[in-house]
Amino acid sequence: MAGKRKTNPAGSTNSYRSDVLRVLGVLKVATADQIQRISTPHLSFRHADKPIPSKRKQARTASHTGALSEMRKHGLSENGGSTDTGDSLRNLTTKGLETASWELRRPATEMGSTARGAGSSGASHPMAVNETVIALLRPKPDLGKLADDPPHVRAAAQAAVDTAPGIGTIASCWTEVPLPATGTWNAPGKGGAQADLVLTAPQDGAGLLFIEVDNCHETAEELVANLEKYARFFRRTVKDTDGKERPMWRTRWMASEDRYGDVPHPPVLLVFNHIGARNPNRTILRLQELTRHLWQGEWQREGYHLYDGKVPIVVVGLRNLREHGPTGSVFFRFGRDRPQPLLEAIGNPRREAADAREAEEWRVRQEEYRAQVRKAAREQAAKQAVEAAREVAQREARRPVCAAAEETDWGRPVDTHLTLCDTCKHHALAAAGQPADAYQSHGLDHQAQGERDFWRYPNRPVCAECRTPFTDERWKAVNRTGWGPVRMERRPTLCGDCDQQYVTDIRQAWPGTTHQEPEQDQEQTLPEQKAGGTWLSRFRR
Repeated sequence: MAGKRKTNPAGSTNSYRSDVLRVLGVLKVATADQIQRISTPHLSFRHADKPIPSKRKQARTASHTGALSEMRKHGLSENGGSTDTGDSLRNLTTKGLETASWELRRPATEMGSTARGAGSSGASHPMAVNETVIALLRPKPDLGKLADDPPHVRAAAQAAVDTAPGIGTIASCWTEVPLPATGTWNAPGKGGAQADLVLTAPQDGAGLLFIEVDNCHETAEELVANLEKYARFFRRTVKDTDGKERPMWRTRWMASEDRYGDVPHPPVLLVFNHIGARNPNRTILRLQELTRHLWQGEWQREGYHLYDGKVPIVVVGLRNLREHGPTGSVFFRFGRDRPQPLLEAIGNPRREAADAREAEEWRVRQEEYRAQVRKAAREQAAKQAVEAAREVAQREARRPVCAAAEETDWGRPVDTHLTLCDTCKHHALAAAGQPADAYQSHGLDHQAQGERDFWRYPNRPVCAECRTPFTDERWKAVNRTGWGPVRMERRPTLCGDCDQQYVTDIRQAWPGTTHQEPEQDQEQTLPEQKAGGTWLSRFRR
């Protein structure tokens, strides 16, 4: 046929084949209508102008129908019967599941079976699971792909975008997942359960959720037996890669652990699709009483329950789920008195509120403590500043009063600024109103004089013999050193009387002798040497 491609004669593109692989890799069996509603929801609005519903369905599913036809020729998919409404069921082959594992980034061992023969009885249960997936995901149309469509099409798509959001994507789902109470994941033993659907959407607040879909054909006792298998699987522990024992389900899925020892099991959501003969309302009441030991928590005085080791069980009708989505208050959790949104029903909002109050109280206490610390630090700093100022004032009070010079008893100036340098003396004199050359006027500027006087006794000495203070004349006589023009006193430690007594005692001790002390300022006469002689000539005389 002219214009047709040999490899893809139906005209499909790689994107549509990828949609089919991703959807059937998760759901295992589905119709072209379900594949289109999950992967490309914008097509539902593009062909809304067709006169009858069958024409609209045929138009919006044509692309995926063509992709399924080409994949069937390549051995990737096959027809699996039809539903009660006459829609064709499609499923992947083993080769198709291997290809889908690449699209979903999952190991081939986690892809499950091919669901061959599921449509022989109409596949009512798989179809209910698929509708549950669509109701939870609530796929939104891509408005960018409708930019060239008429305004009424874009308005209808915008209205769909503005509705309540869903949870997760098709890659967040697993169907027909074995939960082995014995055996392994790939070879489960007897006594285990099989989850209809597992949803992991931590980005939307649903870390891990197990879902069971009931078409109202099973009794409450049969549902209880299935939930007991769930509880048995949740309690099973295996040795992890680090050598520690952990719940088996944690080795495959990630989920956060609650605080304070409250570690509940993952929640189980029961979706009732009322197509069977049993009344779901009566079944739910009976089921709640029979499973009380599985879900009932312990009441805490803080106003919430602890569900350590318990299984949160939540129920909802498929019709309400389709209409309101996960954010609608249509989810009833066993043990609570009113319906809630899904995230609140599987969580513990009272516990979260109590934790928030405790955190706020702790924050307030910490802020008060920090304020007290800051206040104490300010008070301590102020106290230290006052003490420092007091010490400075006391030190200044003990500082000697700086005066220019004082006269001694005999008129010689004495410097009273013994602890001040020349610069400080200059400033002290200026502050006292005295001339800056006060020291020069009293003869105390020793450096300007070219020589330096050293004072032996700055204070009035006492006689070493009789302990009598020196007179002014005696003090003046012994106070100077022998470096100047004044002769140095022979016995400067004795007063005048004791000095005379010393001379008298010497004369009495050696009578008839003349005691004469040499003058220190006279030069000693060197022996005469003969001219031309050597120093040895002195010994030749």
